Amino acid sequence: MKIPIGIVDDKSQNRVLFKERLNFSDDLAVVMTASDGEDFLDQMKIMDSGKYPSVVLMDIEMPGMDGIAAVRTGKILYPDIHFLMLTVFDDDDKIFEAIKAGADGYLLKNDNISLVIESIVQLYEFGCAPMSPRIARKTMDLLMNASLPKMEKENIEINDYALSNREREILNLIVDGYGYKQIAGKLFLSSHTVKKHIANIYHKLHVTSKAQAIKIANKGKLI
Repeated sequence: MKIPIGIVDDKSQNRVLFKERLNFSDDLAVVMTASDGEDFLDQMKIMDSGKYPSVVLMDIEMPGMDGIAAVRTGKILYPDIHFLMLTVFDDDDKIFEAIKAGADGYLLKNDNISLVIESIVQLYEFGCAPMSPRIARKTMDLLMNASLPKMEKENIEINDYALSNREREILNLIVDGYGYKQIAGKLFLSSHTVKKHIANIYHKLHVTSKAQAIKIANKGKLI
């Protein structure tokens, strides 16, 4: 079954372009498009719950209700939907505001469409928070001062997590912004094997997203 996708963008040409490109994938099917956050929420109100999009590509800067406000409300009303910010902006304030609003990932519109498709599938299947390599490091810096999960020790050391050498290697690539398929190709592993390693990493670090893993990795000097 194809992953149902929503697209929210105030520019009609962007909606048409992304709809055509995403529908070309064997894994995705665009089930709705909206011109801004309010339009998205209005459409969701009358949509059959069985036809909800699983992943919504959300622009940030839009007239009326912008993407950050739409995600903030959408996360409360539709907690099972993944919101992936797809925007031309990569400044710190917007990244941080999107994360606080509940965005599950943050990509740039000029990213290769293959990266966008891979990120959608990764987010849907595995729950990983996709980020463009250009902003992965920015996000890491933004989260450095955020609170870590409660630990028995204040000083976190690598042995506290018992990561294997392979897991540390994969974690390092995650911090650098690589998706699981890119990691698989770089390390000559299957995508399934990489997914299992990432699941083990998340379990050992007591996190549920890429952003949290990046934060732990740098606080604990795991990379």
